[in-house]
Amino acid sequence: MGISMAVAGRWVERWERQQQRYAVDREERFTVITDVVEYVTAGRPRPLLLDLGCGPGSLAARLVGRLPDAEIVAADMDPLLLELGRTHHADAARYVDTVIGADGWTDTLGLDRPLDAAVSTTALHYLPEPVLLDTYRRLAAMLRPGGVLVNGDHFPPSDASCAGITAHVGRRRAERTGGHAHEDWHAWWGAAARDPELADLYAERARRHEAHGGKGTGEDLALERHAELLVGAGFRHVAPVWRFGDSAVLVAVVGD
Repeated sequence: MGISMAVAGRWVERWERQQQRYAVDREERFTVITDVVEYVTAGRPRPLLLDLGCGPGSLAARLVGRLPDAEIVAADMDPLLLELGRTHHADAARYVDTVIGADGWTDTLGLDRPLDAAVSTTALHYLPEPVLLDTYRRLAAMLRPGGVLVNGDHFPPSDASCAGITAHVGRRRAERTGGHAHEDWHAWWGAAARDPELADLYAERARRHEAHGGKGTGEDLALERHAELLVGAGFRHVAPVWRFGDSAVLVAVVGD
C-alpha cells in the first residue's frame, strides 16, 4: 500500500494547511513543544522521544529539525497518515502502527531504553478518562527521572460557563491567522478518499475506525483535571507553559 513521494508531499502539504483551522497558533505550539524538549534534553547525546498520535509526522519533522541527533518513535493508528509520514518525513522518525491506550500498546513501540520526552498535539483528548489515566501511568513508567510529557491540546475551562468564550477567542485567532481560508477536516478526507493512490489505505483506515468505534469518546477534560490525573499517574510537577483560548501546552515532569 505504498505511495509515491510526490503524492505524499502533496497530501501532507494540504494536511498542514487544513490543520491550521483547528490548532490555534499551530506553528507557535510546535515551537513551544520543541523548546521544552530542547531544554530537557540539553547535553544528552541521543535523546529518545515518543510522538503520540503522530499523524503524518508534522511534529516529529519539526523536532528533528531542531534536534537532529534525537531518536524519535512516532505512534498512530491511522494507516493512511502513517504512510504519508513514512514517505514524506521518512528521516524524521520510526513510525509505529498502534492504538494508544489499547492493551499492550507500549510493547509495540520497541523501546530499548527510557524515554527522555513524550510529546503529543491534539491527540490525547480523544481518550476516555480511565484510558487517559492508564496512558499517563504507562508514560510515567517509560520516562527517565526528570523526563517530560509535553501535550499541546484543547483544554476547555473548568468553569463551563466560560467555554463558549474561550472557544470563540480561539476561532477568531485562527481566522486572523488565515485558518478560515483552508479546507476543513471533512473536505480533506473526502478528497483523499477519491485519490486512487490512497484508496487501499483509506479503506483500511475506515475498517479500523469502525472496529475501534471511531476516534474515541474523549470527555474534553479541563486542564486542571488533566493535571490531577498526571499527578495521580506519578508525575511530580505539572504546569502549562503556553495558553491561548482553550488551547494550551501542558508539561508534566517525572520526579527524580
